[in-house]
Amino acid sequence: MGNIDLINLVSHLVIYMVVLLLAISAHEAGHAWMSWKYGDDTAYMLGRVTLNPVKHTDPIGTLLIPIVSFVFGALGGAFAAVPLIGWGIPTPVNPRKWTNYRQANVMVSIAGIGANLIIATIGFSVFKGLLATGILGTLGPDGTYLIYGSGFLEPVVILLTYMVTLNVSLAVFNLLPFPPLDGSKVLSTFLPQSFEPLFAMLEQYGFLILMLLVYMGFIGLIIRPFFILVRYLLLTPWF
Repeated sequence: MGNIDLINLVSHLVIYMVVLLLAISAHEAGHAWMSWKYGDDTAYMLGRVTLNPVKHTDPIGTLLIPIVSFVFGALGGAFAAVPLIGWGIPTPVNPRKWTNYRQANVMVSIAGIGANLIIATIGFSVFKGLLATGILGTLGPDGTYLIYGSGFLEPVVILLTYMVTLNVSLAVFNLLPFPPLDGSKVLSTFLPQSFEPLFAMLEQYGFLILMLLVYMGFIGLIIRPFFILVRYLLLTPWF
């Protein structure tokens, strides 16, 4: 593996996968819980209203592909072009059981995104608090926080960084109004029925087109400004 530090790689990968499993489980559990609240017990009866990753883990999308992508990214060079992607077992819902279809379609769709934003907010708040108290960093000459990047606190920095970045990525990514992402379901609620054939066509090939856009870097261009904003808010003292 060349100059790759195997121990460092494995430690980062373990923390990354723990956070990813939590992020995906929370996302799918959010869909299941909200659908249940609107009268559909399909996912609830299958035990999907839980953070237990066993209920949401897809062997390929949650484990194999993220692990391979992470390792390839660490190798660098041509391997780094492989994007970090992942998904869980889709949450089954029965819209016919919803008490208010239009409202439920929006709320169920954004519930997963909301779950990711909650985790990102918790991670950000803890990270900010530990920086402000001097535990994880100190003020640099430019007036922003310098994060301690080594020592026994390094795993904490890695964990909190992944908590924020992974969940922000998932939230922004799923907000995109492109099938099969959650944002497309929200958009379809407000569009006239004349757009249904277009959405039906996109749903057939949407995943392949989406993976192509991810690989070409277009999705990264959309998410990057949010990372810049989060980094600015994190490293800039508020008082």
